[in-house]
Amino acid sequence: MKKDAYLKLKQWLDDTRNEPLETMGGFFDRRIDDYESHMSQWAEHYKWMAQLLPDNIESILDIGCGTGLELDCIFSRFKNVEVIGIDISKLMLDKLHSKHGDKNPTLICDDYFSYDFGECRFDAVISFETLHHYEYCKKVSLFKKIFKSLKPAGIYLECDYIALSQEIEDLAFAECRRRRDRDGIDNDTFVHFDTPLTLEHEMQAIKEAGFSRTELIGFLEHDDHTPMIRAVK
Repeated sequence: MKKDAYLKLKQWLDDTRNEPLETMGGFFDRRIDDYESHMSQWAEHYKWMAQLLPDNIESILDIGCGTGLELDCIFSRFKNVEVIGIDISKLMLDKLHSKHGDKNPTLICDDYFSYDFGECRFDAVISFETLHHYEYCKKVSLFKKIFKSLKPAGIYLECDYIALSQEIEDLAFAECRRRRDRDGIDNDTFVHFDTPLTLEHEMQAIKEAGFSRTELIGFLEHDDHTPMIRAVK
């Protein structure tokens, strides 16, 4: 299975090797019309995330919230929860507001790596399919901000896809570096190119932030690459 995944990725990278990199915001702005249909493959994962949130939460920070597909399920369960959503695409946030404006979410168009989340503000922080574009050290810095923003005993829930082997992780990062060099794009510019970490590295990055407990909740049936991870402050 891991070998097959590696060969499939290598073939895809070879087939697309001459395609230019796209900036993160530009990528999603250009795909606003079909984004939700593309992401419908994660329907059961959205429900799963909503079910895992504690019954008594009152406030949630959603990083990389997009059009709020995970919030569709969360608002169905928590009618009065306070939500702050951060995303780099204004078009995505506008669509989220068109769906859930009656819930009065606070929507922020910004880079969640640089935006100040505050301290001890949230009962829960969530991220869904947004962090598989970044390197280990950048994730650690983000997880430390998340940890700081959570109230005591607050939780962080992450659902994102992983590299099934170290070879896959290494291949993706190497190709991303090659394309950055080719296109003259510096390392601080966010580009839409998938560079997932292995599960071991992803969980270790979360642990480094200082959480008292970091655990793999598991995978849904027939899915070996999209784990649900929970960390408790």
